[in-house]
Amino acid sequence: MSAHAFLQQLEALLNRIHETQLPAIQQAAALAAASIAAGRMLHLFGAGHSALPVMEAFPRIGGLVGFHPLIELPLSFNGQVVGQMGLRQTAFLEKTSGYAAQILANYDLTPQDSLLIFSHSGINALPVEMAVEGRKRGLAVIAVTSLAHSLAQVARHPAGRLCDNADVVIDNCAPEGDALVEVSGLADKVASGSTIAACMIMDAIVAETARLLVAQGVAPLVYPSHNVAAGPEAEARLIAQEEQVLTAYRALQRLL
Repeated sequence: MSAHAFLQQLEALLNRIHETQLPAIQQAAALAAASIAAGRMLHLFGAGHSALPVMEAFPRIGGLVGFHPLIELPLSFNGQVVGQMGLRQTAFLEKTSGYAAQILANYDLTPQDSLLIFSHSGINALPVEMAVEGRKRGLAVIAVTSLAHSLAQVARHPAGRLCDNADVVIDNCAPEGDALVEVSGLADKVASGSTIAACMIMDAIVAETARLLVAQGVAPLVYPSHNVAAGPEAEARLIAQEEQVLTAYRALQRLL
């Protein structure tokens, strides 16, 4: 059964991440905690489906103020498939040199910031140059990528792959090609694993960052669920907490 095969393959993939990537996840969280404790941010970037784990970090229930998504609409919405903001345009932009520098030029970044970049393949110009440009600005760079896929490909950029330009590399453990399941009668595998893996890695970083900040005596602001209030008093507390989170986020954005 293909559904069973996918869940079995995905469970194995997530177990590999847990068994092999925990030290790198802890390193990434330490960089995030250092940036947030300094009153700065961990900036998050991904293009195409790699934008989904960025959105999983913040604004998200259980997310922390200090995780700052760098979401570019032409790179993160291709649901129309063809026409405006279609697949061809997104793929073209990911391979276009110089775009990363234009994105980062919008922000006043400091060496106290850090940068996390998601890219399954890790070979296109945009994620590679985001890492290169981030390092030029003194930021520590974290890469979440598939080493199995990336290292099997010819590098498309003179600087190499994303994994060659990061201070911390987290392997999403997804295979070359990403899809996990063979179906009899189809030449290509189906059902990809990298997005689920990347979201799990992202939430693991959030959880570990929160632990590190509390251990340092820095209470992070947590974005609350607005769907659990039981009664007017509880609902009022949630509204006040949400406003506190948004006020703090506005203050951080003014630094940029």
